[in-house]
Amino acid sequence: MKEIGGKVAIVTAASKGIGARIARHLAAEGASVVVNYVSSKRGADEIAAAILKEAGRAIVIQADVANSADVKRLFAAAKDAFGRLDVLVNNAGVFEFGPLEQVTEASFHKQLNANVLGTLLATQEAAEASVFGS
Repeated sequence: MKEIGGKVAIVTAASKGIGARIARHLAAEGASVVVNYVSSKRGADEIAAAILKEAGRAIVIQADVANSADVKRLFAAAKDAFGRLDVLVNNAGVFEFGPLEQVTEASFHKQLNANVLGTLLATQEAAEASVFGS
C-alpha cells in the first residue's frame, strides 16, 4: 500500500471499530488522515492522538454524513488542513438489531440516512472535489 504515502484521506466514522483501524493503518502507510466522527469526540481524539504519536498527520472533524451541510464542511476542513483530498473511505453506518415488528419509522430513517444517504452525499462531494480523478 505504499502508493497511499503522501495522500490525504477522509475516513468517516473513524472514532472506533473498523473506521479507527482504517484511519490508523492509512496513517501508518504515510497518509494524512481526517478522523471523522458524529458523536464520539473522545474516541476520535484518541485515534488522532495515536496517529500523531506515531509521527503521522491527522485532524478530527465532527460531521454527520447524512447531513449535506456537514459533509460540505467536512470536505472543506480537510482541504483547509491538508490542501487537497485524495481518498474517501465511506465507513459510516448503523444497524439496530431487533424484531421486525419493533422497527419504527424513526429507526428505519436513521439507518437509511446513515447507511445510504451518507454514502451518497460523501461520494458526491468527493466527486465534486475530484477525488476520483478527472
